[in-house]
Amino acid sequence: MKIIVPMAGRGSRLRPHTLTVPKPLIPIAGKPIVHRLVEDIAKVLDEKIDEVAFVIGEDFGEQVEKDLMKIANSLGAKGTIYYQDKPLGTGHAIMCAKESLSGPAVIAYADTLFKADFNLDKSADAVMWVKKVENPSAFGVVKLNQNGEIVGLVEKPEEFVSDLAVIGIYYFKDVEVLKNELQNVLDAKLTRGGEYQINDGIEAMRKNGLRFVPGKVDEWMDCGNKDVTVETNGRMLNFLHKDGEKLISDSVKIKDSEITEPCYIGENVELINAKIGPNVSIGNGTRVENSTIKNSLIQSEAVIKNASLDNAMIGNHAKFNGNFTQISIGDYSVLE
Repeated sequence: MKIIVPMAGRGSRLRPHTLTVPKPLIPIAGKPIVHRLVEDIAKVLDEKIDEVAFVIGEDFGEQVEKDLMKIANSLGAKGTIYYQDKPLGTGHAIMCAKESLSGPAVIAYADTLFKADFNLDKSADAVMWVKKVENPSAFGVVKLNQNGEIVGLVEKPEEFVSDLAVIGIYYFKDVEVLKNELQNVLDAKLTRGGEYQINDGIEAMRKNGLRFVPGKVDEWMDCGNKDVTVETNGRMLNFLHKDGEKLISDSVKIKDSEITEPCYIGENVELINAKIGPNVSIGNGTRVENSTIKNSLIQSEAVIKNASLDNAMIGNHAKFNGNFTQISIGDYSVLE
């Protein structure tokens, strides 16, 4: 089994945080988004992963590539890096990894997280993972027949078609079939809004008689912008806390401070006269002094003083001294 992870660009909606760290590598509850995504897919598949292929921007850098290789290696899998030189859509990104597109595979976009417990229907030619939503007109949804098979895809339907939204994770019994159909899309220069889309390849497969079924997830968490990323961090912390996962490092130095769980607190964090939590992640080596922080995501080696933070996201090496309640500052920023 292979996992193909198109990571696209750095993520403009999360700037300034993504100016120095690509969005899929921003930590959620102490672990990068893409790391959690790949691990959770592996758990659902419950079988050996042979390869994890990442499609990244050419400007991501050597350290990012090393970090991605570690993710693949942690699953005992081969890691492969491909580059997408232009932002030409989901179909184009997948085809950048065409050398790895053979056999059974999962394709997953690296800006989403999920929680699921279902048995993958490997008798189907493909599975599209979906989540029941309250406002289907804001999403791409699947249309099902009486047998529960997918018979259509509708993007942001004005009239009710289905409340099962596509979350961007797909299983293909033989992903080479998708590759062939996407190659036809590229050869025909079939674009939508100037981009090549995976849906055109999927529709061609379906019209050729291949059987698609839905795989329903229990939770779907977005990491598109600052607010939803902070919200996702809190939701993930609650899941991990209920599962009994150890989230607070033994090396945390605590002086006149209190922690309200769930919180993730990394290695060598210093808390001095601080109230932390609930729903807070603090990265390694960060120092928090004379501050109250809740519902926030603080990355590594930051310094926070005299702050009252709620719904905040602060990047690596940032320094913040103030009394703002909602902020979004990126790596190496300084507010004093």
